[in-house]
Amino acid sequence: MTHEIFKNTVFCLKDEMYRFAKRFVMSSDEAEDVVQDLMIKFWQKKEEIAGFSNLKSYALKAVKNECLNRLKHHEVKMGFADFQLHRSEHYHCEPNNLKEHIINFINQLPEKQKAVIHLKDVEEYEVSEIGEMLEMEENAVRVNLMRARTKIRQQIQQLNDFENKMIENS
Repeated sequence: MTHEIFKNTVFCLKDEMYRFAKRFVMSSDEAEDVVQDLMIKFWQKKEEIAGFSNLKSYALKAVKNECLNRLKHHEVKMGFADFQLHRSEHYHCEPNNLKEHIINFINQLPEKQKAVIHLKDVEEYEVSEIGEMLEMEENAVRVNLMRARTKIRQQIQQLNDFENKMIENS
């Protein structure tokens, strides 16, 4: 598909795409962004879309999907922002508090698990290297690493549950 054909078949749909997008996103700027992003995608796929029999239908479906994705993304961002705001209003966490807890959790592990998790997650050694250093089979290293991470994950979850209860009760 040449530039001229693209201009006469796809680009001429931009106004209709914009109006359709504006119904979903309610913002002129966001609707323009949707259309612009889709035009770029369509240009990149120009050979593929050249074979479509109903290009207008394809373009409007693409607009609808892009708008819904953006709305969903916006809802997730707003939900997270609300959660963070709620959490910060009710609970002030000291810096590195979680880090200190994790270090404490690691220190409470059995020696093999403590050594394995430190070498893998802090020092970033490969499982084979850890096996050689600790004179363990690679499978044993993996098992100890999995058990250590599971224990720490559970303890973090318990800490999180406790903190959430404290937030609810304040």
